[in-house]
Amino acid sequence: MSNEKNNATNGPQGQKEDQMVMILSGDGFEFIIEKDIAVMAGTLKNMLQITGDVFVESNQQVIHLEEIRQVTIYTIVYFGEVLEKVIQYLIYKYRFSDKTNQIEVPEFPIEPEITLDLMMAADYLDC
Repeated sequence: MSNEKNNATNGPQGQKEDQMVMILSGDGFEFIIEKDIAVMAGTLKNMLQITGDVFVESNQQVIHLEEIRQVTIYTIVYFGEVLEKVIQYLIYKYRFSDKTNQIEVPEFPIEPEITLDLMMAADYLDC
């Protein structure tokens, strides 16, 4: 095995790049998280697991979340603040999903100002 291949696949903090996913908000914020955490959201899981030309995200490991569709025809932009809270929840869910019997799970804090946007984002992302 060559060192070039190992160096090319290593990302931040020694993680392999194929284990990391970049999620971009509509207002330009970038979030880099482990793929195992990203797939806690059903929509992101589908985007990353479908191969071929259906989702570019599955090949590039970059997810663009610029718009979501509502029941109405309106679209709203995923702002970094809402997407950051979604990612915090995915980390929380990943951390505590299998440990509910062993430790007390703390309450997940949600700021009232973003509750509606957060509910819509969580519904769209299936998390």
